[in-house]
Amino acid sequence: MTIDFLQQNHLILFEAISGSRAFGLATENSDTDIRGVYYLPKEDFFGLNYIPQISNETNDITYYEIGRFVELLQKNNPNILEMLASPEDCILHKDPLMDLLRPEDFLSKLCKDTFAGYAVSQIKKAKGLNKKILNPVEKERKSVLDFCFVLEDQGSVPLKKWLSKNGKVQEKCGLVNIGNAKGIYALFYDESGSLGYKGIIQQEEANQVSLSSVPKNEKPSAYLFCNLDAYSTYCKDYREYWKWVSERNEDRYNVNQQHGQNYDSKNMMHTIRLLQSCEHIFKANTLQVRVDNREELLDIKAGNWSYENVIQKAEDLIESIENYHSTSSLPDEPDIKKTEKILIGIREKLYC
Repeated sequence: MTIDFLQQNHLILFEAISGSRAFGLATENSDTDIRGVYYLPKEDFFGLNYIPQISNETNDITYYEIGRFVELLQKNNPNILEMLASPEDCILHKDPLMDLLRPEDFLSKLCKDTFAGYAVSQIKKAKGLNKKILNPVEKERKSVLDFCFVLEDQGSVPLKKWLSKNGKVQEKCGLVNIGNAKGIYALFYDESGSLGYKGIIQQEEANQVSLSSVPKNEKPSAYLFCNLDAYSTYCKDYREYWKWVSERNEDRYNVNQQHGQNYDSKNMMHTIRLLQSCEHIFKANTLQVRVDNREELLDIKAGNWSYENVIQKAEDLIESIENYHSTSSLPDEPDIKKTEKILIGIREKLYC
């Protein structure tokens, strides 16, 4: 089933422009997103061909089956609630049956989790992006050897530096565990290479040091500390950083680099908008889609706010949401039986 099929068979109940154009945040380069609601032909709904959602290839046009739409409303899904509360100038088509679905029948305290909860996840994402931009990871991957240190006098020196200074190579080293001393090893050296030492690591990609069998009469050349915890953290950061590099939107990344604020300014603009929308829900018991502070939000998108200021703005909004939520008269969750009854009434009229 396709969007063309829905249109040709007059199955669309609701259709509206959504996203930045509905919020009042569109610029000359903004896309036009369309969201809508449909119902299935009778034989599909009552048969085995239930289809809850239909989108085009780019997902900028999406329609929801009326039952799926109500189910998401009951969960206080932000995108679906905002769709139901679309500004009049964004509504392209609306069947009179859709007037039976009112935002006030669905708004509840769940919005703190769905609106603000999602926004908090985006703030964490922004902090992670900030860390990645400020702390790039070199492409050449480090090995365990870079996290090994030789104890010397009252301190330590990097293993690689110690080997170079003493004209030694790691392949001729042998390590032996020292009891009750996690991460510390006795280091032995076999200049002749005849004792079968395994080296400190056997391959560059090794995730831990190697241990060797050492004759009892041998004396250690040094004592070595291997910080495997730090190496494990480095490996995680390395994977995450280069995965991010491979998947990032280069155009948006370049824009973020140009304004130099070290965060995804477009994403943070929408995060602030979402938090402000959530705050309004608990202050006024209504959902407002069209923003009142277009210039402020576009200023954030342009990268004119420092990272610290935009994060502080978000944290202040979260605190305000908590306060208003605690005194809100909204129900803890939507009345499931009531809203289900509305859905049943709509379907009875559609399929009678």
